[in-house]
Amino acid sequence: MKNWSLAAAAALSMVLAACNNAPEASDAPTEGVTDAMIAAADGNEWLTYGRDYGEQRFSPLTQISGDNVGQLGLAWFADLDTARGQEATPLMHDGVLYITTAWSKVMAFDAKTGTVKWTYDPEVPRSTLAVACCDAVNRGVALYGDKVYVATLDGDLVALNQSDGSVAWRKQVVPDKDNYTITGAPRVAHGKVFIGSGGAEYKARGFLAAYDWKTGEEAWRFHTVPGNPADGFENDAMKTAADTWKGNWWELGGGGTVWDSITYDPVNNQVLVGTGNAEPWNPGANGRLGSGEAAEGNLYTSSIVAVDADTGAYKWHFQETPEDRWDYDSNAQITLADLTIGGEQKHVVLHAPKNGYFYMFDAATGKFIDAKAWTDMNWSTGIDPATGRPAINPEARYEQTGKPWVNVPGAGGSHSWQAMSFSPATGLVYIPANFAGFPFVAKKDFKPSDIGFQTAIDSAATAMPADENVRAGAMAGTTGALVAWDPVAQKEAWRVPYKGPWNGGTLATAGGLVFQGTATEEFNAYSAADGKKLWSFPTQSGVIAAPMTYAIDGEQYVAVLAGWGGVWDIAPGILSSVSGPPRNISRLLVFKIGGTAKLPDAPKFPKRVLDPPPVTGTEAQIAHGADVYGRYCSVCHGDAAVAGALNPDLRYSATLNSPDAVKAIVIDGALHDNGMVSFKAALSADDAEAVRQYVIKRSNEDKALEKKGGGSS
Repeated sequence: MKNWSLAAAAALSMVLAACNNAPEASDAPTEGVTDAMIAAADGNEWLTYGRDYGEQRFSPLTQISGDNVGQLGLAWFADLDTARGQEATPLMHDGVLYITTAWSKVMAFDAKTGTVKWTYDPEVPRSTLAVACCDAVNRGVALYGDKVYVATLDGDLVALNQSDGSVAWRKQVVPDKDNYTITGAPRVAHGKVFIGSGGAEYKARGFLAAYDWKTGEEAWRFHTVPGNPADGFENDAMKTAADTWKGNWWELGGGGTVWDSITYDPVNNQVLVGTGNAEPWNPGANGRLGSGEAAEGNLYTSSIVAVDADTGAYKWHFQETPEDRWDYDSNAQITLADLTIGGEQKHVVLHAPKNGYFYMFDAATGKFIDAKAWTDMNWSTGIDPATGRPAINPEARYEQTGKPWVNVPGAGGSHSWQAMSFSPATGLVYIPANFAGFPFVAKKDFKPSDIGFQTAIDSAATAMPADENVRAGAMAGTTGALVAWDPVAQKEAWRVPYKGPWNGGTLATAGGLVFQGTATEEFNAYSAADGKKLWSFPTQSGVIAAPMTYAIDGEQYVAVLAGWGGVWDIAPGILSSVSGPPRNISRLLVFKIGGTAKLPDAPKFPKRVLDPPPVTGTEAQIAHGADVYGRYCSVCHGDAAVAGALNPDLRYSATLNSPDAVKAIVIDGALHDNGMVSFKAALSADDAEAVRQYVIKRSNEDKALEKKGGGSS
């Protein structure tokens, strides 16, 4: 007993020493970009992702208005060296415009002239693309004190000096670089930098982490799903969450990643985050939901969660999709507003996640106020007006019915990461809307692998068939819109229909305008009151990023990144071209009244010819190839082997003529440095040959359609 006591005392002293030696938190900055400056949200500068802490994306600038927006012209532009999706919102401080590009690169420009001041390349390994769900994108930097912060695709948080872009510190955020990536923009407040990660299609456990702004030391980390109960729980919130999970959920991480929405609420000193889907999508694959309908299924996935900004302690949550089996992340932007509800002024949360409902909550407590369906849906038949709980259509539980199910909204969501904006002047929220379904079939006998998606969905069974009538119907049913929504009345005020989905984020201004880029290669200005189109500029590339605005020397500018990409270009196959042939010409575009700069002529679309070898594979081999392709290849090379603009379309590949060439790429990793890693951890040479035979078959099918005039892509 005496020896035990001595050992315990020694251990305790070591713990106390460790605590005493822990670095003290740095004081919040008093110079450069400060909390007070962000809170004041001077319209001349754009200091944080959503301009203000409330993420409203509303500018009080009025120089550009409905009366003169027709005189808006290009002030300057900058070509980017990354031909991937561009999703960042630029920030502007002290006359310098900061952007990120694909591959997490950072550029600083003179905001008035466009002169490059400095650039930073974190040198992300291109092989990281193999574990990135949705392209090598990045949504922007954070500014705080004298630092610029960027989170890299391979999972690091980097602090740069604003003056010259030199590295102040770099810290690894993610637990491992085999399952986690980061594409979101950091947020800052109270001396801390907040960041989460992606990876809920792999083997990731969601979290939000806070880092000291000056030193990069981790201050706290809040996990969004519980870990292995055998290891104990970090806090009571994780213990509570564990009661809503079944099976060995931790073996696949659980998901619930905080890959985009992070909002600091200064009124309640809390950080609000949206969480992603549970993993795998198909809950029948590992029994994560158990049997029957769950009261709260798999906390805290597909939820809004509030934590204390100083300590990371749990405050409240609301699960928007309790039985998420449809990839209904709640990562869409979380907006704060002060609204009059029922004659009473309230500080509220406004949210339009993927699932098609528009929600309003009390910001302090998370108490449900209201929710209404703002798009068509079939997964839910209504919502409980008291609790906000959705009634789930039994047919949508595809893993229970065993039948194919086309879910509306689809996995792309009625509203995804593309930012909405809220105008206090009109009281309206301006939402980039997607109208599309997504097919689900539960994968039988699913087994996890060491590489690739772990969703337990049978992508081969749902691949788009080579049927011109089916394709035409799918294309016709896939559209988009700009929707103006009244959050108090919970009704639509107006909408602008678009040819296709996956259009850019929005910006609302006190000049009575709403700006938005589109998948049809336009940057438009609309009347915030009624949606009338007032101005348009041809961008030569699809726009998915959100615009921002700033003023220098009394002159207002509007800036937006152009560059088509992201998940809609990669995964949907033929549907990626619903807005027209996709192309990526990545640029930063900056406008002002009377701007006279001109873009170079846009290149013509190259003509491609399908010239596949004849089909020689057996039916069984091709069927197996379709299964392998659907699970491991389709996320990058497109549904049914029809790719978008970014990744190679394998139907046109010369390697189809050579089994050895395909093996060298798929198994031996010959193109590893280009992002195409070896899949030998999950596939054999026979699997690679089966995929080749499947793609040959698909190429021949589409060549036959072309001859009939039905098109191939």
